[in-house]
Amino acid sequence: MKCVSISYANSDDGGLMMMQGIGSRLIDETGTSYLDTRNNVCHVGHCHPKVVEAVSRQLATLNTNTRYLHPNVCELAERLCAKCPEPLEKVVFVNSGSEANDLALRLARAYTSSKNTIVIDGGDGDGPYDNYMTPGRHIWKCPCPDTYRGLHCDDDAGEKYAEYVQTACNYYTSNEESVGAIIMEGGMSVGGVILPPDDFIRNSVDMVRKTGGVFIADEVQTGFGRLGSTFWAFEQGNHGVVPDIVTVGKPFGNGISLGAVIMTRAIADHFDDMGVEYFNTFGGSPVAAAAGLAVLDVMEEERLQDHALEVGKYLIASFWQVQDRILSDCNFLIGDIRGSGLFLGIELVRNGETKEPAAIETSFLCTILKQKYHILTSIDGLHENVLVIKPPLVFSKEDADYFVQSFSKASQEVNSLTRSELTAM
Repeated sequence: MKCVSISYANSDDGGLMMMQGIGSRLIDETGTSYLDTRNNVCHVGHCHPKVVEAVSRQLATLNTNTRYLHPNVCELAERLCAKCPEPLEKVVFVNSGSEANDLALRLARAYTSSKNTIVIDGGDGDGPYDNYMTPGRHIWKCPCPDTYRGLHCDDDAGEKYAEYVQTACNYYTSNEESVGAIIMEGGMSVGGVILPPDDFIRNSVDMVRKTGGVFIADEVQTGFGRLGSTFWAFEQGNHGVVPDIVTVGKPFGNGISLGAVIMTRAIADHFDDMGVEYFNTFGGSPVAAAAGLAVLDVMEEERLQDHALEVGKYLIASFWQVQDRILSDCNFLIGDIRGSGLFLGIELVRNGETKEPAAIETSFLCTILKQKYHILTSIDGLHENVLVIKPPLVFSKEDADYFVQSFSKASQEVNSLTRSELTAM
């Protein structure tokens, strides 16, 4: 362990040493089984037999760099495009969502001849993407469209939040410049599971396109049916906007490094016409493509998108019942539950009216869930008080029952501690 980077440690105890994964469970070096509510990478379940078999079979046959075509790669590109509305019909495979967002921004800037980029605060800014998102002359960051504790929480919040995008567009056009792109997620995990309100995406994209810019939909966190009602997050609600570019990553290979950029033919052709070459040694290798195909097969065969929607509704109802039965007498409570499918956020507050964040309580609650009930959880949001639920899509109602029951017991344990005791821990 002494030579391993600190980035591998995901908690104060130095991180868990995981040895095996099965469905919605992870098993550590001591044989302890943990319920996984946080891993949105192993999309169809840890070590799904169909994915394992597909990868093993292809690895035993051929795995080389991407200088050569392979049937897996061609079929995966076709099936991915079939999941997208027209005119999204060209694919470039990469290794991750970070690489996908990096390439998407390069494509947008080449196509529009503009570096000016609008980004929404609260998005997933990791890796190369983050390098582009540092606020500066060419980067304009607009507020997260949070309708619970954000700047606007009324019925026309979507229109009001879109006005910040209009301000950015006005700034660039007043200087005789265009906007190159707006990049946003259909559900913002880092912001605390924020689903944009009605009219926000459509109005924002219309404003950007009027200046000559394009819309990049970041589906790294939310794509592949996680939200349940739709395959892509940008299809949610009344947004009705088809992106110019879509990026995918995390769940695509079920743990095998695989991402993609899906774009219109016009953008792809322009990139080619410019004579720009893009080569990714391992992006979309035969083995990675085999994993991607197996993920799509399992999604369809096991109807995991429908399953995500059903279990998500069950979780939401169950957590509100905990609020009514248990937390109404606690020092903290559930202020908001938001999201869709198996992409949910539970915001804990100390006071329902003031919405004071219960950050310390949330942290200690998750510690108890891990140490006593063997449940892996994730915390996000501006104030680190949102319990984010994004498990493998095989997460069952039985898993949900155990999670909610453990949450209820752990909440009572946290409530028994004084504020000074919590702060000292």
